[in-house]
Amino acid sequence: MKPSTSSGRTDLYGFSIWAQTAKHHKSKPTNNLRTRQTETRHEAATIQRMTSLAPLSPQPPPHTEPQTWDIFCKVIDNFGDIGVCWRLATQLAQRGQRVRLWVDDAQALDWMAPPCPAASPEYVSGHSASLDDAGRAAADTQRVANQSVQVHIWDADAPKRWLAMLQGGAASDIWVEGFGCDITEFIAAYNHMALTLGKFSLKTVVNLEYLSAEGFVARTHGLESPIKLQFAPHGSVRKWFFYPGFTADTGGLLRETGLIERQAAFDRAQWLAMHNIAWQGERLVSLFCYDNAALPGLLTQLMEGTERTTLLVTQGKAAAAVRSLLETVNFEFLSPMSASYGHSMLSIVYLPLLNQTDFDHLLWACDLNFVRGEDSLVRALWAGKPFVWQIYPQDDGAHHAKLQAFLDWLSPPAAWRAAFLAWNQRPNGAGEQAVEPWACGDGSDSILAAWQGSDLSAWQSSALSARGRLLAQDDLCSQLLAFVAEKRLKS
Repeated sequence: MKPSTSSGRTDLYGFSIWAQTAKHHKSKPTNNLRTRQTETRHEAATIQRMTSLAPLSPQPPPHTEPQTWDIFCKVIDNFGDIGVCWRLATQLAQRGQRVRLWVDDAQALDWMAPPCPAASPEYVSGHSASLDDAGRAAADTQRVANQSVQVHIWDADAPKRWLAMLQGGAASDIWVEGFGCDITEFIAAYNHMALTLGKFSLKTVVNLEYLSAEGFVARTHGLESPIKLQFAPHGSVRKWFFYPGFTADTGGLLRETGLIERQAAFDRAQWLAMHNIAWQGERLVSLFCYDNAALPGLLTQLMEGTERTTLLVTQGKAAAAVRSLLETVNFEFLSPMSASYGHSMLSIVYLPLLNQTDFDHLLWACDLNFVRGEDSLVRALWAGKPFVWQIYPQDDGAHHAKLQAFLDWLSPPAAWRAAFLAWNQRPNGAGEQAVEPWACGDGSDSILAAWQGSDLSAWQSSALSARGRLLAQDDLCSQLLAFVAEKRLKS
């Protein structure tokens, strides 16, 4: 989004608009993070030269009228994008807002937030399908929220359908670009209608950015884009950057109302029984990962350990990786295609696809959680359990700085930090040799050997401390509501 890389073009309505030529695509990870940071810093410097900014309001105004939000999402891969956008949509609805979610591929909502007939160009979602007491309470809350969330398919004709809604009297106040997706065609559609009618109303565009603990996040959160939307006459469309984060000077993390109370009411044994997991008090470990070269070492150490473990493997890449490994490595006693298998020290259970509520339940039920990406990292933090995070890998290794920044914020015990680094094949420090998969920094012991007794309680205490720091901050949805209300009031 650098001014120097913008170029003019003409859209389907005949208006000259500005399109980004420096695209940000997660499907091309080589320069994803580094390019994004460079662009953001460039914009921040431009903004700081152009204007002085007032501090963000920490609390929402006493009375905020319900607004209509259009949230836009492009599903790149792994469903983290739509997962975050769906959470934001339902949490806004829980706070009385009206929400339309535009997504190019809604099929993941079939299992993420059932029931959702994804083939329909427009639908209103129903409820979450968990059956235990905590899940039933969540379902009741989710059902109310979902009734206020309309899901629309984002295809080539979507801007025209949206324009027809506005011409028919539908409201549209705030537009959220999920992770920088390009909505110029929608803004051009609004411009077409506004010019035809000669009426312009204030529209606020929020670029919801990726999560990071790096220093640039606090410096650029809440800044207005220096790119002038020339296809929006009279300054009627203004765009702001909103960064999730882990500290009070960022946009915070998504956290729905009643989450901690719901966890307190969770019945671990009941949930496990409901999923036909014959738990007998052994250690429970969940696995939700990308392809990972450290996985063979993890399985070997679990089998050779001194404590019985049941590994709960999520559907998708994690299950495929475990099954493939068992087919190619000499683990004769394992049956890779069965729903589960037994071993004297290790049992593996392959789970079905879990909706967002039941994914929380999985994290709450386990003693250690292996998670991946950004959405599950946030849920692992709210769970307050020991976890190991696999960051989305970049071909050029730029993700390592992001991982290090997160670990600096988390301040975990040494063994826990080493587990993160080993799981991500990360060097243990500047100038040091790479950590061998599942070896502590000094090579003297295994990560899982360190994860015993007092070290387990240290990991747990550190996880709860991190959650406590986050709970002391306003959640992302509350901050976003306050932020938008303030900007619209001052415009």
